Amino acid sequence: MDSTAPSVATAAPGMDLRLLGPALVAWGVDVGLLWSGATRWVVLAVGVSALASAALALAGRSHPRGLFRRGGPALRREGERAVPWPRRAAWHSRWTAGADLFALCGAATGLVVIALGGHDGVRTAGMVDGLAAQGATVAVTAVVDSDPRLLDQRPGRRVEERQVVIRLVVQEFVGRGMRSASSAPVLVVGDETWLGVHYREVVTLRGRLAPAQPGDDVVAILHPAAPPEVMAEAPAVVRAAAYVRERFRAATRGLPADAAGLVPGLVIGDTSATPDDLTAAMKASGMTHLSAVSGSNVSLVLAAALGACRLVGVRRRARPVVAALVLIGFVILARPEPSVVRAAVMGGVGLLALSAQRRRAGPPALAAAILALLCWDPWLARSYGFALSVLATIGLLLFARPWGDRLGALLPSRVVRLAPALSVPLAAQVMVAPVIVLLQGVVQLVAIPANLVAGPLVAPATIAGVATALVAVVWVSGASLLAWGAGVPSLGIALIARVSAGMPWGSLPWPAGPCGALLLAVLLAGGVCSWPWLGYQRRMRPLATLSVVVIFGAAVVPVRATDWPLAGWSMVACNVGQGDGLVLSTGPGHAVLVDVGPDPDGIDDCLDRLGVHTLDAVVLTHFHADHVDGLPGALRGRVVSEVLTTPIGDPGYEVEAVRTWAASAGVPVSVVYAGDRFQWTDVQARAWWPARVIRQGSIPNNASVVLTVSAGNLNLVLLGDIEREASRAVLGALRRDPEFVHWRVDVVKVAHHGSANRDDDLLDLLAAPVAVICVGVGNDYGHPAPSTLSALAARGFRVLRTDVDGDIAVGRPEGGQVLIATHPP
Repeated sequence: MDSTAPSVATAAPGMDLRLLGPALVAWGVDVGLLWSGATRWVVLAVGVSALASAALALAGRSHPRGLFRRGGPALRREGERAVPWPRRAAWHSRWTAGADLFALCGAATGLVVIALGGHDGVRTAGMVDGLAAQGATVAVTAVVDSDPRLLDQRPGRRVEERQVVIRLVVQEFVGRGMRSASSAPVLVVGDETWLGVHYREVVTLRGRLAPAQPGDDVVAILHPAAPPEVMAEAPAVVRAAAYVRERFRAATRGLPADAAGLVPGLVIGDTSATPDDLTAAMKASGMTHLSAVSGSNVSLVLAAALGACRLVGVRRRARPVVAALVLIGFVILARPEPSVVRAAVMGGVGLLALSAQRRRAGPPALAAAILALLCWDPWLARSYGFALSVLATIGLLLFARPWGDRLGALLPSRVVRLAPALSVPLAAQVMVAPVIVLLQGVVQLVAIPANLVAGPLVAPATIAGVATALVAVVWVSGASLLAWGAGVPSLGIALIARVSAGMPWGSLPWPAGPCGALLLAVLLAGGVCSWPWLGYQRRMRPLATLSVVVIFGAAVVPVRATDWPLAGWSMVACNVGQGDGLVLSTGPGHAVLVDVGPDPDGIDDCLDRLGVHTLDAVVLTHFHADHVDGLPGALRGRVVSEVLTTPIGDPGYEVEAVRTWAASAGVPVSVVYAGDRFQWTDVQARAWWPARVIRQGSIPNNASVVLTVSAGNLNLVLLGDIEREASRAVLGALRRDPEFVHWRVDVVKVAHHGSANRDDDLLDLLAAPVAVICVGVGNDYGHPAPSTLSALAARGFRVLRTDVDGDIAVGRPEGGQVLIATHPP
């Protein structure tokens, strides 16, 4: 046998992986139950079934009855002894191992699922969820369970529009004639008066409940009717941590803006001061884990603490106790919220992964950490942060060291020491890449070099930041000087993020959604498994191997069809049935969405077809279901900056639904008034309506937001669902505006799905070459009206309809004509 033949083993040898698989299975089942919105009884039934399956597997782990009985056909005689035949013995060994694995999967799944059912039973006790379904107004006594977070921090927003979200755990409520104790978590969406509320304080308030989305980690959304009243202050330990946090913020305020945002994020998890453009750059360059508390920060703090123990001569047996105390202190300082606790646990496991003495214990420790975290908070299972932490830790445990050894063998001797530093971000990025595709719809090629270059700066920034926090307790002025020790490397991290985000080919467009993530996961798994074979073939047949790699790489890179969407498209009208859904391109993978149609899946599918993973804004022209009920689909798996709505909240139940959906996703909601102007990259928009309430006709339809939009070289007028009364008011406003008189109109989105309730004088003024009608096949309203089609044709409009043409893409090259492409239904 050729001794140079490749090995298929790509993970570190000697690793004990027996518990890791069952932990991942339990995690997957937890995710499925949460996403499906399963009831508590279904959850408990699944948990009991899993435990029963584990018990049966253990009971039947021996070979099937009779096959290994003494003297049976599987035995052969050696003197006085009966010995199993070798093949049968091997089969029996595999059977036993399989039964053990099945039992472990059942036990782990049962443990997590029953914990989910138990947590759900505790948090729904007291009927808060039932009152939320009724939209009840309640008086609540609750404990503050998070720091208040200002959703919209951009300048220029009206004070009354700025929203604060904060999580509370209800202790007692009074409503609908009942008083009850409770442990229900609720999300409060309030105004800036909530910024004065502090973590773990007890508050009372009155407000209206609204139901949360199934599977959310809160049972209701609470819209307060008045500012909260503080009834009891936080415990002494929490107040002490808050004192340290405030002194630390004071010490870092003198740093440049980027450093003043990053340093508190790294040390205490406070990202409120991070500039928006830096946050976007960190996200684009795959460095978001360096802008807040993460497992890598915790690993660094623990490593520094253990190093200090060695220097001062602390005994080996006492060092784990010191590390545990440091970990507890760090969690208290950064707030024991789920994301911080998750980072702390994964940081400890990550330290094991990089330790030469303890690496074998890494996978069992990670499995125990996954199960413990999911039992403590089952809703972590659907957190992208949890997924990124677990997968990155798996990469460090299984691949970082062996890949470092392989890279060391390939690199020149002068730079061989870079191999371990390169293998760590490589292993982490390979594991998290499918999740990044779910979040952003791109493969971040720049993430590995960016993290490699930034890596040496993280340790001094974190350690100096922790030292600054400790000194700030007694001497803020001295801590301000020490803060520069953390600020300088933080400025380096920010510079790397900004440069990396602007690099050409820094990210590779990839099919968005679960299918794209699965495709990438399969390709990466195939690459990891075949790499040893390729290494062997590289030595034997170098040119053939290079050709195979190049051809395969070119073949698997996704290329969008050239006929859809239209090259250089500026606007796409999505075929979402009887409703509106308009997508305005603001860059590759980015868009502004105007209305979302009646069906979440319809708008989600359209955005996926366009490769849109980031929405700079969602504009809801008015609150009818055919324009707003698809909002959960638009929010699903995408980064959404804000939701903009008409100020006229009619009908009220749809207003509450929109606010609830947006609050659950952590997206701010603002209102649009006539005269407001917006700019998203090269897309500019101006609102012309609503300026007042019109009582004639349909109040919601006549409250529609009307926009003129310049998207690239294309000019559009989007009329929402305005009827004749509002059309006349808009016509007057346009005629009086000198800016609009000289403005070329290329496309008109016809009002109200082509209803006959229109104003022909407005069509005369707009006189565009293209009219787009968003309408559903066979609708019950008779849309579009034959008279409207005739009026448009008589004025020279080319009419495009989503019920006939499907998705409609429109663009205009510089100096050219309007171009149109359709994607038939």
